[in-house]
Amino acid sequence: MAKIKMPKGTPSLDMTPMVDLAFLLVTFFMLAASFRSNEPVDVTIPSSIGDKEVPEKTLIMVTVDKGGRLFFNCSGEEVRRNVLTKMIDRYKVKLDKKQFDEFLKITSIGCDMSELPAYLSLDGAGRKDFKTYGIPADSTNNQLKDWIRFANEEMLAYGKSKYLEDSENAPKDQPVLADDYKPKFVLKVEGEAEYVRAKAAIEVFRDLNLNNLNFVTSAEAKP
Repeated sequence: MAKIKMPKGTPSLDMTPMVDLAFLLVTFFMLAASFRSNEPVDVTIPSSIGDKEVPEKTLIMVTVDKGGRLFFNCSGEEVRRNVLTKMIDRYKVKLDKKQFDEFLKITSIGCDMSELPAYLSLDGAGRKDFKTYGIPADSTNNQLKDWIRFANEEMLAYGKSKYLEDSENAPKDQPVLADDYKPKFVLKVEGEAEYVRAKAAIEVFRDLNLNNLNFVTSAEAKP
């Protein structure tokens, strides 16, 4: 019996639904993503062989740039909002909603409170070029001390609440540690900065009796 020859054809796959899905996902992520502002200060930090990572959950950081200016930063939108509210009340500074919201987006602040409205009105590039001596930390005007003090108070309250919440939801074989929710103090210093400016920041932490201070360095190969 003669074999029946089936007509040969080229298999095809309709890619239209997949392309549509790809574009929908790209559009979603573009609309949902929140872009972080440019760093207002760039520092080149010394290297070391330490391998301890900088904590992010309850971070309170002071940065010293090459010119010796002091910058402050802390993690958590709720904490940052409450800290700024206290600083505004303490120094009688007026911010509009746009300026307030901008503070919640930027990575760090580095100016006198009287300069804050003008500082927050600029974009990332403008803040880098902003003419300022940084956050004051002298005996007559120690604003850095207030930033750190208020941040510590708010971070302790936030950490306690977050610890209780996570403890209830954590698996029994993976208990959460209370120390992970305590404020972590970090000093990040430009390698060429004058020691006296780093010392000023260290003394602020010491005056507040916050002695568990960590220093940020870049990774260095072990000898």
